[in-house]
This record gives sequence, structure tokens and C-alpha cells, in this order.
Amino acid sequence: MENVIKELELAGIGKVFVNEPLSKHTTMKIGGPADCLVVPKDINSLETIIKIVKKNGVKWRAIGRGSNLLVSDEGIEGVVIKLGEGLDHMEIDGDVLTVGGGYSVIKLATIISKKGLSGLEFASGIPGSIGGAVYMNAGAHGSDMSKILMKAHVLFEDGTFEWLTNEDMHFSYRTSLLQKERPGICLEAVLKLEAGEKEEIVKVMQKNKDYRRDTQPWNFPCAGSIFRNPLPEYAGSLVEKAGLKGHKIGGAQVSEMHGNFIVNAGGATASDVLNLIAFVKETILEKNGIELETEVEIIGRNS
Repeated sequence: MENVIKELELAGIGKVFVNEPLSKHTTMKIGGPADCLVVPKDINSLETIIKIVKKNGVKWRAIGRGSNLLVSDEGIEGVVIKLGEGLDHMEIDGDVLTVGGGYSVIKLATIISKKGLSGLEFASGIPGSIGGAVYMNAGAHGSDMSKILMKAHVLFEDGTFEWLTNEDMHFSYRTSLLQKERPGICLEAVLKLEAGEKEEIVKVMQKNKDYRRDTQPWNFPCAGSIFRNPLPEYAGSLVEKAGLKGHKIGGAQVSEMHGNFIVNAGGATASDVLNLIAFVKETILEKNGIELETEVEIIGRNS
């Protein structure tokens, strides 16, 4: 691993961190160290990183802004690539938007609303990056990324790069091809928006932001929704009816505001969160006969 780190540092590909605590890079403020964390300065640098990693047979994975992510207390083996600075470019051509995978979803939604472009209102309160939003087909308020994505520039597990169309992505509820069928990450997205009335778009955006602020616990470190909604039921409602709001294990707590959020109430470990997830799943299965599936991605050693 030392040789890989030296090679990455000498290659001038961006920032390189050794034994970097991933609690610094997740919205839940939880996670052990990455052997090596790199922040590529552009897509060409990312290609160089992949070549170095593949040549040395080192494990790697990518993260975005760290939302919808629970990293184990033991951290992550190998190289973690963080899509952030350097992959946060944006170009607008009429109603078509090309945006880097590291770009903030909330920032993007705010900027394009002020330009009178409609299509991302649903994302006004969604934390995380565009790459992560495409990866998990993030959505809210009756819409999601599948409604606006034209194509995505993808890096696959085997180190190959490819442009995929919306159809290629096999989108479904909070899911895409990149999660299981062909594991990969979105480096860039081309989005098709619509011209609209700026005042109306901004009004809808503010309404969505206010709703999230009033109903979800963003004043605590959290990862977003923990469970997929077992439609037509809603995970948060099931948890609330089971009397689990506020239930704690260690520093992890089911939010008192929303049953589908687990917050870091102070000093929580990944083990605390996993134990609480297991307890909630067991309770809902016993009471409702419904097996909840996690929406949050759980990664790292022993995960």
C-alpha cells in the first residue's frame, strides 16, 4: 500500500490523504479510516488513479459528499476516491445541463431555479452529489433523477469508462444499474430540463425546502432516509406506529421528528447504527409482517 500511496502522490492527481477518518467525509459523521483517500483534480487525474490502482491490484471505491452512506467503524481497505473539487464543473446549453458528479445537488437545484429552468425542484433539499443522486436514482415529491437524466458518464468497477443513456441505466425506485447489475459511479450527468417561470420554480423550491426543514432532522448528523418505503406503506409511518421514534442504542437514535431517519445523537458508532437498524427491522417484521430494506448504503470492512 505504501508504494501505491507514493505513486499517487508523485502523479500529481490531486489531494492524497493517508489513514483518513471517513467520519470527516460522511454526513452522519461516522466511519473509520480509509487506508488512502484521494480527491482527483479532474477526470484525467481520475483515469490516472484507476490505472495506478489496477496496476497494483489494490481495492478501490468512490464516494461523493457522504450522504446516504454508513461507513463501518473499521474503515475501508485500499483507496477511496472522493468526487468533489475537480469534478464539480457545470455547463448550461439552453435547457441541457452537463454537470460533474461531485457537484452539490442542493447548490445545483438553487442555481438553475434562478435561471428559470425547471426539473430539479424535487431535489431542493436533497444533500449529496449529482453522482450519488444518479447512482441511487434520488427523488422526492413525486419525481426523481430518472425523469431528467439524458446520459451519464460512468466509471465501472473494472476501471472502464462509458457513456450510458437513460434507458441503459435501468432506473427504478431508488435504484439504478450502477448499484448491483454493473457496479460503477457517475462522473458526469447530462440533464434535460425545461424552461419555466422563474418565480414559480423558486416558489416550489422554497416549499420543498421548508417541508424538509420542518419534517426532517437535519440539525443532527444523519444519512438521510434509512429504509426504502415498502409501498404502498411508508417506512417512517411504520416506525412511528411501532412506537420507535426516539429509541436509542448507544449514540444512535431514531429521530423524534421522522421515523425513517437515524441520527448521530452524540458519539454514535457504525455498530450502534447497525444494531438500531436491526432492532427496527425486527420490530416492524414482528408487528407488520413487512421486511424493511435499507436505502442507506453500508460499506467498509466487516460490513
